[in-house]
Formats: sequence, C-alpha cells, structure tokens
Amino acid sequence: MTTNSSSIRVKNRTARWLTEVFQPPVVVSIQLLISPLTQPGFPGTMGYGALAALFVCVLPLFLLLVLVRLGRVTDHHVSNKGQRAPVLLMALASILAGLVVLGAAGAPESVVAMVLAVVAGVVVVAGVSPFWKISGHAAAMSSSTAITVLMLGPAWFPLLLLIPAVGWSRVVLRAHSVAQVVAGSLFGGTVMAGIWWVLQGWMVV
Repeated sequence: MTTNSSSIRVKNRTARWLTEVFQPPVVVSIQLLISPLTQPGFPGTMGYGALAALFVCVLPLFLLLVLVRLGRVTDHHVSNKGQRAPVLLMALASILAGLVVLGAAGAPESVVAMVLAVVAGVVVVAGVSPFWKISGHAAAMSSSTAITVLMLGPAWFPLLLLIPAVGWSRVVLRAHSVAQVVAGSLFGGTVMAGIWWVLQGWMVV
C-alpha cells in the first residue's frame, strides 16, 4: 500500500513538473526567441523575438496572474473551460498590439510569421474552448517542436518526444481527457506548424 501511494505521488509530481516547465508561455517564448534563426543576423535579431515574447506571452501571463489573484480566474492554467475564451481573447488583444509594435520596429519577417501562427492557434482554441477543453499545453508543445524540427532539421527529432510527455502530464493531472490532448497535439503539430511553414515560405525571402 505504501509503495503504491509513493508511486502515485512520484507520478503526480512528475506530471506537475512537466506541466509547469513546459506550459505554453514558456514553450512559445523560447520558440519566438529562436524564430529569427531562419534569416541573416541571428543571434543579433533575438531582441525582436524577445519583443514578440513580451506581447505574446509575458504580458498575457502577467494579466492572467492578476486575474487569478483577484479571484476572477481559478488558476494560471485556466482549468475552468468557461473562463478560457475571455482569457484567450485578452491574450489575442496583446498579441495584435505586439504585431503593430513589431511592424513599427522593423522586425524580421520570420518573427512576424511565428506570431501569426500563434494568432491562428489562439483564435481556434478560444473558439473551441466554450464547448470543449482542447489542450493548449499539447497544442503549444506540438507546434513548437514541429516548427523547431522544420527549422533545424532531422537531428532535432528527439524533441518530438516532449509531445506525449506533456500530454501524459495533462491526463495524469486530470486537466484534460486523452481525446483533448490528442486533438491539441494534432492541431498544433499540423495546423499551427503548417500555417507557420506557409507564412515562412511566403514572407521570408
């Protein structure tokens, strides 16, 4: 009995660690930082990626934490699906403001393409969330790892193992069903990554 309880605690701690370390703001921020890699000037252009991360991840997360503190939102993972759409729309407003700033700052097209792919993801997840709690963790991880492989080549295929790991953590913590995790993974890895691929080919010369 003790061994079984200990095993459950270890499993839950591992799942919690994966969920927190690879939460969408962290994963997407890293992706934005390396997004200028496909154009000349990197790593000097990472500042544009950092600017994008400020509007796409940091500011929305800060506002979300304020809402959690005020009791308007249950937690920073927005576990209540009824609260997800308004939070995501708030994030979308910040992202759109970021696009304006990036355009004014002359950001590389590769950064803008990445942000637009994120916009597509936020819009879809916000639209689906009132009816079905598709996994944002899975979508963010699958899109980021798929895009990284497309950017850097087959040597980075092992990163794809993070997709089932993060998906497993969300199911173990009972934040999502298996179907919601699979749907998020497929959406991020195909639709979001596909949008990035098309925009990258079109915008980046």
